[in-house]
Amino acid sequence: MTIDQFNFAGKKAFVRVDFNVPLDENFNITDDTRIRAALPTLKKILADGGSLIIGSHLGRPKGVADKFSLKHIVAHVSELLGVEVQFANDCMGEEAAAKSAALKPGEALLLENLRFYAEEEGKPRGLAEDATDEEKAAAKKAVKESQKEFTKKLASYADCYVNDAFGTAHRAHASTALIAKYFDKDNKMFGYLMEKEVKAVDKVLNDIHRPFTAIMGGSKVSSKIEIIENLLGKVDNLIIAGGMTYTFTKANGGNIGLSICEDDKLDLALDLQKQAKEKGVNLVLAVDAKIADSFSNDANTQFVDVNEIPDGWEGLDIGPKTEELFANVIKGSKTILWNGPTGVFEFDNFTHGSRAVGEAIVEATKNGAFSLVGGGDSVACVNKFGLAQGVSYVSTGGGALLEAIEGKTLPGIAAINE
Repeated sequence: MTIDQFNFAGKKAFVRVDFNVPLDENFNITDDTRIRAALPTLKKILADGGSLIIGSHLGRPKGVADKFSLKHIVAHVSELLGVEVQFANDCMGEEAAAKSAALKPGEALLLENLRFYAEEEGKPRGLAEDATDEEKAAAKKAVKESQKEFTKKLASYADCYVNDAFGTAHRAHASTALIAKYFDKDNKMFGYLMEKEVKAVDKVLNDIHRPFTAIMGGSKVSSKIEIIENLLGKVDNLIIAGGMTYTFTKANGGNIGLSICEDDKLDLALDLQKQAKEKGVNLVLAVDAKIADSFSNDANTQFVDVNEIPDGWEGLDIGPKTEELFANVIKGSKTILWNGPTGVFEFDNFTHGSRAVGEAIVEATKNGAFSLVGGGDSVACVNKFGLAQGVSYVSTGGGALLEAIEGKTLPGIAAINE
């Protein structure tokens, strides 16, 4: 069942959204992108004559905590949605059940933070640091057993279930995966945002127009190893950027000064290069770097060959030769995946490489390529440089997107498709 096929008239819909938005010290929302992303789904349900029961998490609370209360965002959600959103100061108590039951068509209710309960994530809390394995196992079993009741209670509020929280799709949480089992296939579906995310990931992994280029940034090879290995079976070009550059450079005998490096992954870097060669993948590494004499925006800088970084200096971005090298590969591509900046883009003096990559992706997209940008820092990059409108799709899910690229089945998606 798709959301467009479903008529919500007279139905109560439990909609799992990702309203995990950043708040300042006065609880003002500093970036409401995630709320705006869910509006088409929420408005469709209300326009049909349905009523909304909205569930979300905020932050990583270890219990009830005022700073993680969703009450802080109710007014803004109401403003954006165009209806006064009611609030239940719990997601499990009598108030939540009563307010859900009393909802009329066109009305909306926001439940309190789902993660105030350990049952949402299914992980025990409050265990002593010296807890024995038996105590840990018993606590885990207890949470799992009470998780069923928690999930059943959430499901009881509604006639249908809509998952529009791609950012948590890789977690088998109560409200993202387990709850779907309480609804038959005709009464559970993806929201518009989730639909777009699933289609974008599917397109970049399964509907490939070649050449296919992936740009992988990030500081650690170890955190990207499964992604890189999965991509080596799919891409034509794999550009390695960010801090990973220096692990590969050192593995190949280069001098990297103080640059970030995983010394225990040098053999892995060489093995990945070997795998790429065997599979006919063009593995593209930086040839020069913008280096600094300290990890600071105001450091002294110079450009050097990437394998000739002097002692006391560290690479914080790619250099102009590498920008040109990467851009030429990107501009010749028809499918592009970007995850991770080329350098320390948080410092304005080291944004040039990431901007150059972003601009090359925009140019390729104008010429007919499909481009998917995902992972927190890459999204922050395209937003910082004002390039988001120039790429095909910007994913809202960091961890979820990465696990999908790794080839893993995401529980939140599987639960709807079952």
